[in-house]
Amino acid sequence: MTDTLEAMVIDPIELISALPEEDDDRLVQGLRQGEEWAYEKLLERFQVPVYNLVARLIRDPAEASDVVQNVFIKIFRKIDSFRGDSTLKTWVFRIAVNEAHNHYRWNFRHRGQEVGLDDGESANGSKDWVSASTGSPYDYTLENERQRLIEEALGELSPRYRSVVVLRDVEELSYEEIAEILQLPLGTVKSRLLRGREALRHLLRKRLEPAAEIELAPQLAE
Repeated sequence: MTDTLEAMVIDPIELISALPEEDDDRLVQGLRQGEEWAYEKLLERFQVPVYNLVARLIRDPAEASDVVQNVFIKIFRKIDSFRGDSTLKTWVFRIAVNEAHNHYRWNFRHRGQEVGLDDGESANGSKDWVSASTGSPYDYTLENERQRLIEEALGELSPRYRSVVVLRDVEELSYEEIAEILQLPLGTVKSRLLRGREALRHLLRKRLEPAAEIELAPQLAE
């Protein structure tokens, strides 16, 4: 009898692992009810992606953690306002982008200039635009240098273009998802992406003139 009862008890950790990513409704309901497993699942699914997104948008990974903390505080406070008109991921990313933009504007007003991205350091766990090298140490160094140049050029883009380029070319979201996150018409998203990519190519060309052997990332060389 005892064994039977124990078998009926659901381990919260197992529940977290078993919960499909697509099961937004169950997760949202758990968050609204203040369930601990729901908070843990939310962080498990979104903490790293949100950090990577924020770090690229504000150009300062050292401050990204504070912004991400504010993002999740807002998610917890506003979860009752989530109506399911979009996916949970889109809703979370919208909050993250808004917080990143607010932080950027605050820095611009109070510091008078953008905070530079620390050379040689990219967002922890972020998805690189170049594949991992399996060749020689020279190949590895070349790819790292190329990645650094892309990150620096990306940081110089206007925020309106940077957001679209990051969401499309780094996060690989659809145009429709980006339009929902940024609250923009689909045509505006596509226009900003074209302009952002062109601006990024221009910035990269200036950096690549003294090091012409470094190739652009595939999606930027089209």
